[in-house]
Amino acid sequence: MWEKFSSLFKVPELRKRILFTLGAIIVVRLGTHISVPGVNLSAIGAFEEGGLLDFLNLFTGGALERFSLFALGVTPYINASIIFSLLTSVIPKLKELQQQGREGRRKITAYTRYTTVALAIVQAIAFSSIIRGAFPVDATLWFYATTIVALTTGTIFLMWLGERITENGIGNGISLIIMINILSRFPANLGVLWIDIATGNIAAYWGLAFIVLLVVVIAGMTMVQQGQRKISIQYAKRTMGRRVYGGHTAHLPLRVNQSGVIPVIFAMALLTFPITIFQALNWQAGLQY
Repeated sequence: MWEKFSSLFKVPELRKRILFTLGAIIVVRLGTHISVPGVNLSAIGAFEEGGLLDFLNLFTGGALERFSLFALGVTPYINASIIFSLLTSVIPKLKELQQQGREGRRKITAYTRYTTVALAIVQAIAFSSIIRGAFPVDATLWFYATTIVALTTGTIFLMWLGERITENGIGNGISLIIMINILSRFPANLGVLWIDIATGNIAAYWGLAFIVLLVVVIAGMTMVQQGQRKISIQYAKRTMGRRVYGGHTAHLPLRVNQSGVIPVIFAMALLTFPITIFQALNWQAGLQY
């Protein structure tokens, strides 16, 4: 196994892509620990355990509770992508652009980026309103403006970095950023579980049952993700002169889960925007609903 792993770095192009991806992951994790200047982190009380905001904090790798530069994550970009995916089906002009090949897709990508900036500004204002109690008492309009600019810039940087990973790294950049953020919270969550078991807050058998369930769920997801149905394709024989061509059998693999994790990411992105607005406007009834 180690020989196969070491052979990955023997191919120059593959080695370059792996190192670029690892470097990008380090940058993402460092950014989640750089808090916006002037914010009192101990005063942030908007993150309730088990609540919806705690769920959103999971997808940002803890950046939301630290109110870091990457607190918004890539959700504005995903929301913008969803918007234009829907608009291309109902607006003829956008549908024509999508069918124009590379140039049309380039324009739609540009529109998606502009929409990302607009959504990031709206969410930055909403988050600033949610934790305004953590801001200095004498916070000026300039302080709020710089905070909004910092959060928006963080999202723009993540969007740019995700596109660079897709082009120069391994896999889809945006999906990789979300995956790394989720995995970064996993050790801390296991640590909390261990402490609860050690202090007697949770019975040991419940902790063991949780771990077994976790393994079963991961194994099930892996089977569904890797599962495929092979459709046999029989090629007809052709006779040209004295030679016979074709007649062999091939398979067309159809994956069980064609969409992958895209529906989960889309559902998460669609939840973030209304939750942010409800919290910012103190619509607790709507948030609980």
